[in-house]
Formats: sequence, C-alpha cells, structure tokens
Amino acid sequence: MKALITGVTGFAGSHLAEYLLSRGDVDVYGTFRSLTKKEQLGHLMDCVHMENCELKDPQSVNELIQRIKPDLIFHLAAQSFVPTSVSSPADTMVNNIVPQLNLFEAVRNHAVACKIQIACSSEEYGLVYPEEIPIKETNPLRPLNPYAVSKIAQDYLGYQYHHSYGLAIIRTRTFHHTGPRRGESYVTSNFAKQIAQIELGLQEPKVHVGNLEAIRDFTDVRDIVKAYWLAITRGEPGDVYNISAGTRYTIEDMLKTLLALTDVQVQIHVDTNRLRPSDVDIVLGDSSLFREKTGWEPEISFQQTMEDLLNYWRSVLRRQNSP
Repeated sequence: MKALITGVTGFAGSHLAEYLLSRGDVDVYGTFRSLTKKEQLGHLMDCVHMENCELKDPQSVNELIQRIKPDLIFHLAAQSFVPTSVSSPADTMVNNIVPQLNLFEAVRNHAVACKIQIACSSEEYGLVYPEEIPIKETNPLRPLNPYAVSKIAQDYLGYQYHHSYGLAIIRTRTFHHTGPRRGESYVTSNFAKQIAQIELGLQEPKVHVGNLEAIRDFTDVRDIVKAYWLAITRGEPGDVYNISAGTRYTIEDMLKTLLALTDVQVQIHVDTNRLRPSDVDIVLGDSSLFREKTGWEPEISFQQTMEDLLNYWRSVLRRQNSP
C-alpha cells in the first residue's frame, strides 16, 4: 500500500510517517520543497521516499500523482501558525488552498483510485458560545483569523469535490495537539523550550507568556496521527470528524504542569506582544462521532505529553550547545 504525506517534514507529518512505517505494511512517500528543513524526520529520512514537489505548481503535482498513484493521501501541508496568517493573510490563503486544489485536480484528472484525508482545524469554529461547549461537527463556523478562513475553504472544497466528482475525501477537524518536535512558535513548545533554556543558563529565569486564561483541549500528536490512519481507513468519505481528547486545560494549567517537571524557580512575565488581536476563550471538542465510527481513543496522558516535550527540548538544546 502506498501512502503520500504532504508536508512530511512538518510536526504532524513526521510523526505520521513514523507511525505508518512502524506498521510494516505501508510504503511511505512524502513531499517537501527544496528549501525545507528536514531535521524533523531524522532517522526516517532513509525510510521515506522523499519527493521534491512545489504543491502550488499544478504541473509538479500532476507529475507526482501520475507517477506514484498513491492508495492513500494524507494532506497535512499548510501554513498553520495563526499569527503568521494575521500578518500575511494573502500568503496563508494561497499556501493552504491552492495546493489542495492541485491535489484534487491531479487525482481527478488521472483517475487515481485513492482515499484522501484533509487535515482541517478546530480554529474553523472560532467564536463559540458557552452553551455550544463541547463543540460538535454541526456547530456554526465563525472564524476569527485568516488561518481559520483558509481551513474552512479546504474543508468545504473537500466536501464539494467528494459530492461533485466522487473523490473519496475524509475531513478531520483536529483540536490542539502537541508533543515532541512541536515548533517553538506554538505555546506548549515555546514554554517548554524557555524552561529548558533556563535550566541550561541560556535564558534569565523568567518565562514570557501571553494569555494564560484561555482553555484548550490538548491531544498528544502520536494519538492524533493514529486517528488520521483510522479516519482514512474507517471513516466515511464525504463526512467530517472532530478529533480531540475532550479534556480542558487552561494555558496556565499547562505551564504549571511543565514547571512541576523542573527544579528551576522562575518568574512569569506577561508579554503584550504575545496576545492575539482576537482570541477564543475556550476550545473543547466533542469527538464522540469519530470514536463511534473508528474506535479511536487517546492513550497518552497530558502529563506524559508535557514531560516528553520538555525532554525533547532539553535534548535539542544540549546538542546545540555541546562543545
């Protein structure tokens, strides 16, 4: 079985590649761009068929799909950092919508019989009222940033191409996920890196934070990629599924969990530059539809996720700063 992962060098992409390879029954292909850093893949580089492909170029995508003819496509490539979407909304729209259109058109033009999973986002729900918690797939979409709008476009394009052309597309709306290799721009990883830097004397004992009151539903990325596999193998084409642990933590809870794993004493400094122009107070997902359909259950505890993330940054920083 051939599986193509777009954005294989990214956070979720690298973990998905690792999971698929561990199964032993999947031949893994992954797209990257020539300037892409590949450190995330590490030891997996020799196990994945790396394909240099500019997804915004329809000819490049056409040639890739025609040559590989994948059985499964996991479309994870995207500009996924919300602040970047605020500062560069046009680039975010192009980077997130055009590649997906090119993939769909290539699959359609070459009549490739494959299933496609589209990694959408809980950011699509945006403004959620208290009585709408936990969030179901039927909740209205009220996006609060350009990234969310771009993911709604991806989501609905998946719906449209399934119903218009019969493409076997499964859409997943993933809630917040984290774990080892998470980019340092994201709050969990940013806090973990700051703490690891303080431990090594590379930063003053002060953790810079933004909004600590926001409530989020965190799932370990290793549970998420298993969910992606179940979505594409057991999900119903045309349907959309929330993927979430269904647990609520404030950002302050998350920070306290990390601080409980270290002996350093720190001050907490609220940095106004880290506050979003509009933020969602609470994000809590209802993934009962997905669980009933696929049998998925998250297995890794929040405590373990935070410990593994902190240890990841300890290892990276020690390696970077060793003589």
